[in-house]
Amino acid sequence: MSGDLIFIIILSIVVLGFFFEQILDFLNASWFNKPIPDELKDVYDFDKYKRQQEYKTENYRFGILSSIFSFILIVAMLLFNGFAFVDSLAASISDHYILRSLLFFAIIFFASDVLTTPFSVYDTFVIEKKYGFNKTTVKTFILDKIKSWLLMAIIGGGILSLIILFYELNPQYFWLYAWALVVVFSIFMNMFYSTLIVPLFNKQKPLEDGELRTAIMEFGKKAGFNISNIFVIDGSKRSTKANAYFSGMGPKKRIVLYDTLIEEMTTKEIVAVLAHEIGHYKHKHIYKSMFASIIETGITLFIFGLFAGSDPLSQALGVDAASFHIALIAFGIIYSPLSSVIGIISSFASRKAEYQADNFAANYGLAGDLVSALKKLSSHNMSNLTPHPWVVFISYSHPPVLDRVRNLVK
Repeated sequence: MSGDLIFIIILSIVVLGFFFEQILDFLNASWFNKPIPDELKDVYDFDKYKRQQEYKTENYRFGILSSIFSFILIVAMLLFNGFAFVDSLAASISDHYILRSLLFFAIIFFASDVLTTPFSVYDTFVIEKKYGFNKTTVKTFILDKIKSWLLMAIIGGGILSLIILFYELNPQYFWLYAWALVVVFSIFMNMFYSTLIVPLFNKQKPLEDGELRTAIMEFGKKAGFNISNIFVIDGSKRSTKANAYFSGMGPKKRIVLYDTLIEEMTTKEIVAVLAHEIGHYKHKHIYKSMFASIIETGITLFIFGLFAGSDPLSQALGVDAASFHIALIAFGIIYSPLSSVIGIISSFASRKAEYQADNFAANYGLAGDLVSALKKLSSHNMSNLTPHPWVVFISYSHPPVLDRVRNLVK
């Protein structure tokens, strides 16, 4: 297959992917004004629902602008040999195979981030602030950017350097070594993310003794789940939106509650939310999801390994000889349709897991409290109560709140 043909395939995938996403967003927007289902009538009053529709509409319109901007950028990079230009720029700084690749991706990453930062600023300080969500200060926003860049440089750069080294030492089996590296890193991050990464951005403190901690501990005993690490995170530092999550494995597992969640909900509702999270652990969803991700990563790396040294793959992006980092960009675009299909399957499995976790909480008599919690979260976060079925099928990792409520009260 020639480089010109591969270029046409790449450009076609980018164009078709963009229009497919726009169609999905349009379908979703067409359902914004659907009547609130009877089961959710108590989520919004008239004024709050009107406000929520305005929030959805404004986000939809802003999303169109940001998507068009990103689309124009990638198409311009393809049509005007932008990737080849960046590659030559990196080569002019260093011809070492690892440094050249690192410089290439650093230029792409920082240029993209700088160009899209105005959209992020508008979203955070205009839209989110307008609807009462944003609590991020300019200082926090800037510090978050700097910390993210440093983490990307240290962690991302380190992993990429090793993968490139594996490729240079053993092109035929590099994918196997890269896969092992990614597996080890994924497990490590799953165990230590909350203790190593989260503190760089948020403060976490143990949940104080009191009614809530006692209720959570009592439920843990009843469910046969050892709860020793319960933390509260200062989510209100950036947003009023509420959340809770479960992280870690083995002795490193911990439950994390947003301070906004504690402010918004009753003790019984919080216990119901945690029962749902414990349900994920009891059903081994974390391990199943990690295993599926590891298998997908291995397959992806194996396929990429077959074409990483292909001249036409690099030539499609304007570089004459085979280049690892250029081939990686080209392969990433070509692979994206298959990745999207895998994503649909993953989303389906994730929605099924959410039902199982909900049912776990319901089996302990917490169905009513979980329904109440889900409704409060939907109202507080101005969630979309009427998403289009096709959008749910393709991209929703969680079932719509209506389906979850119906499942819990059946």
